[in-house]
Amino acid sequence: MSTGSSPGVSDGSAPGPRPGLARAVAVVALVALAALIPLLGPPAALHGTGEAAAPGTRGIGLLRAVLFAALCVPLGELFVDRLARSVPGAPADRPRSWAPYAAGVGFVAALGLASVVSTGNLVPHSPADLDVGGLYASRDGKLALLEVNAFAAAGLCALSRRPASQVWPLAAVVVAEALRAHPTTEYGPLLGSGLTLVHLTCASLWVGGLLYALRTLRGWGVREAGAALLGLYARVAAVLLAAITATGVWSSLRRMPSDTILDQLTGTAYGRALLAKVLLVAAVAGLALWARIRLSRAADPLTACSPARAEVVALGVVVALSGLLTALPVPIRW
Repeated sequence: MSTGSSPGVSDGSAPGPRPGLARAVAVVALVALAALIPLLGPPAALHGTGEAAAPGTRGIGLLRAVLFAALCVPLGELFVDRLARSVPGAPADRPRSWAPYAAGVGFVAALGLASVVSTGNLVPHSPADLDVGGLYASRDGKLALLEVNAFAAAGLCALSRRPASQVWPLAAVVVAEALRAHPTTEYGPLLGSGLTLVHLTCASLWVGGLLYALRTLRGWGVREAGAALLGLYARVAAVLLAAITATGVWSSLRRMPSDTILDQLTGTAYGRALLAKVLLVAAVAGLALWARIRLSRAADPLTACSPARAEVVALGVVVALSGLLTALPVPIRW
């Protein structure tokens, strides 16, 4: 009979560590760190550029980052769950869905952003400042209301017997975000919205999918099935990364022409945040490559989980930077 102690049980007089508590503390710390980026980032990005921040830049950046994260979680779950069903001999067990909680968080974030739109993109200081009826009179207001209703519908779908149906309201959020990011006054708004649509969809599947894949592997005791699932995800993630890179570069060149991009990357707030995001995505790509090499060459393919966990943390920071980008002034005035 083995003398080793089971996880979480102490074999001595001193109490043993509690991995669950340590993980919870780590998650809270990482969430707090990610929240600091949109909260503290605008002054640093704007310093010395001569640009002025719009009212409520910090709050809007934080709310937008929360909204993006709330979009990643359920889309990633639906994506990886579909991959898991195609793995031969895969256990039927799945981790508990975070989709209902993500929908609730997304609903609150979308509601906060809608309240800002209702005051003419000013920070409301009291309920009397809100003009809910005015939301129906503008394009941005209608899109904000669509996101609020879509997250509410996604939460109801996640709690229903057919959770896969939440893909439709989540798709509505992606479309609304793509349209919001490109007003009709800019040059080629439909092209810009199309690029954002592909970029945001692929990014949500990549970030949320990796998070859910790692959560799934923790509950599976079958190493072969776990390695197969991670391999499936890695192959699709390579395509997602290519699409994210292509659409990101194209979108950047539309807002910062190639003959000015080097100056704007260091001389504008938007360019500085974009440069930080690009460097971080490059680091994430390196972690993904490291995980792929371990998956194919290591004696134990599941050692690829170590760089994959670091990749999830880095992707969380990328999401926070994306929220910051949406709140900073665009360098090119259309």
